[in-house]
Amino acid sequence: MDRLQSLEVFVAVAEAESFVGGARRLGLSAPSATRGVNALEERLGARLFTRTTRRVRLTDVGKAYLEDTRHILAQLQVADDAAVGAATNPVGELRLTCSNEFGRIYVTPILMDFLNTYPDVSADVVMVDRVVNMVEEGFDVAVRIGSLPSSGLAAVRVGRVRRIVCGAPSYFRQQGFPQVPADLTHHRIVAAAPVSPVTEWRFGRDLSTGIQLKPRLRLSSIAAAISVARQGWGLTRVLSYQVGHDLLDGTLQTVLEDYEPEPLPIHLVHAEGRRAPAKVRTFIDFAKQRLRAESALH
Repeated sequence: MDRLQSLEVFVAVAEAESFVGGARRLGLSAPSATRGVNALEERLGARLFTRTTRRVRLTDVGKAYLEDTRHILAQLQVADDAAVGAATNPVGELRLTCSNEFGRIYVTPILMDFLNTYPDVSADVVMVDRVVNMVEEGFDVAVRIGSLPSSGLAAVRVGRVRRIVCGAPSYFRQQGFPQVPADLTHHRIVAAAPVSPVTEWRFGRDLSTGIQLKPRLRLSSIAAAISVARQGWGLTRVLSYQVGHDLLDGTLQTVLEDYEPEPLPIHLVHAEGRRAPAKVRTFIDFAKQRLRAESALH
């Protein structure tokens, strides 16, 4: 009999004032209940009951121990109920990480609707353009764009994005369309990356073709580079989802589609798999449906 069960037996026997009655309440045999109490008394080095042939009574030590034990068992039940609730109902804080632009365009609107639907959930979102260590940094869910390394994390694929070169119609009317990647060396290039703008753009499904460029403008903000391209100043390279609305309404156009690299997959990544808390499982299902319905992610 483990320690927790011996505490439950002790309380049952004390309340029934009988080993037989206490054992019956727990579905145990009387000898089993007796052995459990005896082992508890031996471990404590104190007598909890005085025994007669008709009944058992608590000693003074037993009375104090009963009060403490009832409190412990009640707190344990509260903890169990909370764990069961968190496992079955979306509650608590959801910590999520994603890139800045993906978070602004997709994650924030989805989270607003999710929080409206599940009022017992709150969210802490860290938008950062780097791959975080989910376990070490305490995140429940991450949105990952690109191939995933082997890990013990669970992943749900929700879409894909292309790496595209784009510009405004007004730019192409003045400067013409590049026909092959090498033509980009004769165009005004806006290089953008959150950390350090890349000056070599690689093309082909296997990225086998590299073009070394001399950008006229380098920006650490992707949103700023897109804004510059919208104004017809030059060409930039971004992920297709970042300009989805611009492509739909014709504000921007893509070029060199035949030379694009293999699309990058998008995954919702989380730990614990099927044992994940309800807030995680419910959000994954909620976000999965929304993201898969986005035309810009296909």
